[in-house]
Amino acid sequence: MNDEALLRYSRQIMLEQIDIDGQERLLAGHALVVGAGGLGSPVALYLAAAGLGRLTLADDDAVELSNLQRQIAHGTADLGRPKAESAREAALAVNPDCDVRAVTERLAAEALAAAVAEADVVLDCTDRFESRYAINAACREAGVPLVSGAAIRFSGQLAVFDPRDPDGPCYACLYPPGEGGDEELRCAENGVVAPLVGLVGCFQALEALKLVSGAGRVHQGLSTFDGLTGQWRHFRVPRDPACPVCGG
Repeated sequence: MNDEALLRYSRQIMLEQIDIDGQERLLAGHALVVGAGGLGSPVALYLAAAGLGRLTLADDDAVELSNLQRQIAHGTADLGRPKAESAREAALAVNPDCDVRAVTERLAAEALAAAVAEADVVLDCTDRFESRYAINAACREAGVPLVSGAAIRFSGQLAVFDPRDPDGPCYACLYPPGEGGDEELRCAENGVVAPLVGLVGCFQALEALKLVSGAGRVHQGLSTFDGLTGQWRHFRVPRDPACPVCGG
């Protein structure tokens, strides 16, 4: 790191859990962020600000007026633009030294597998079960940690799934395929309070930074947040031996 980088990241470097070595791991790290909306916006901005060296932002949607209530990486001038490109520009405005790539097509099949395999950590910031299951399977296959977040109405949740842990569950252990998929909740149909996605997205970014830098203890189980009461709850998530993705 040069003097400018040392100054930029000085408040993290002075933390004994990160220090110079941890910051250098961040600068060499690569995160794949799937979804550049409500969750992906704070994820992209904070990972860039914290000095994660490379970000891949994948989203095939365009910015709409209804997004601006909560998707803070986008502004009024970005209406109609691809979200991945708008988020890339916002992240670079925070930290021009971050290598940010925008993917404006939906990642699926071989393209998703290849993108996951290149990353040190994957952040699922999507809002569809179909996408979540595909991302989970790709992470499990590649052995890449997955930080999963969700937010709807006044409720948020976060879980980290690390396939490097032989006893660790995967997303399909928590939400078995075919159980509840027909009742999928999305912001477009159910609404969401603006700061909630920021809270969950920041939680995702924190866990990704810990995974890459080696600081602290990675989040275990499932955490849920009730925005109406301000209460967090934590649940243990065991690995399902009958899971179609990681069981057996």
